[in-house]
Amino acid sequence: MTHIAKATLRRLRLPLYQPYKLSYRTFTEFEPFFIELEDAAGKRAFSDAHVSPGSSSETREGAWKYCQDRLQELKDVDIDESKIKLLSRLEESKVATTLIMTALEALQGSQWLQIEKDIHQELIVPINATDEPGIEKELHLLLEEGFTTFKVKVGKDVDADIARTNTILRLLADRATIRLDANRAYCKEDAIRFSHGIEYAGADLFEQPCDSDAWNDNAAVARESPIPLMLDEPICSLADIERAAGIPNVGYCKLKLKRFGSLDALAAGIQSVHDHGMLAVLGDGLGSEINNWMEAAVAARLIRTKGEFNGFLKHVDRLFLNSLSCQKGKIHLKAGYFPQLDKEAVDRLTIDKYDIEY
Repeated sequence: MTHIAKATLRRLRLPLYQPYKLSYRTFTEFEPFFIELEDAAGKRAFSDAHVSPGSSSETREGAWKYCQDRLQELKDVDIDESKIKLLSRLEESKVATTLIMTALEALQGSQWLQIEKDIHQELIVPINATDEPGIEKELHLLLEEGFTTFKVKVGKDVDADIARTNTILRLLADRATIRLDANRAYCKEDAIRFSHGIEYAGADLFEQPCDSDAWNDNAAVARESPIPLMLDEPICSLADIERAAGIPNVGYCKLKLKRFGSLDALAAGIQSVHDHGMLAVLGDGLGSEINNWMEAAVAARLIRTKGEFNGFLKHVDRLFLNSLSCQKGKIHLKAGYFPQLDKEAVDRLTIDKYDIEY
């Protein structure tokens, strides 16, 4: 039996290079929870996860308290038993549960974190500019850097969104494609109007037009949209994937590690998406270097699409001594790669801390 001897829980503050604008919030920094566990033999492992205010009912304050409560319950309990107990309460706080679970999986040497061969995974990145000169300049720079697919955030103003999307596609002139993401902000009618307002080719998918719980509205948009839909926030379980598969013109499911509870569960979800005839897209644009490393490691084995685990490109500070590498629009991981935590950076970026010894 293996027990946890010590746990350190932190709140980090990671400033961004530039504001990251979503339909429901603009981020100028990421504030992930970080955890480091140590077993009785002195072996250590870490993970992190980001509670995004407005993305779900989970709050940072609630998740912080939940983590502390669950960590107290690890005393004198075998790791495998602890994992079973944690997953049984996943619905209470998904991000917090995933945080602890993935650290436990890493401590046990999860197969999903083993990089067996060199990896070169294409990433997508967002377009932030709003006016035509700014868009043209940004596209030129990103194309020069090797990126070939871009995330376009919509959902605030239908007419403005249509105009901006058409401008981006016109300027791209078939040199790259885009993914449209409404982050649940449209009503059914506006989402349909938006989808019919796109005049140029090059939009791969239309992500989460309506609210997470509005399955009927999203299904109505899927029926009318000339662009295939991808569901995001509602996809948290195998049952959600099966439900999405029953909606015509939903061609993609977006998965994020922090919603599935564990690396094993995430892998099972990806496989289920493919088994149901859809494509899985993986990645948290609000994730840090730690979260993105874990998602990239899983993606290397299972994902057939370009990755959205690009949050590490947005925050200024690196958390690894051997940082994730992105060159020519691709994340590069060498065979045998395993991150070395930059403890000085973690200490410097910590804004709150909770230690417990067993």
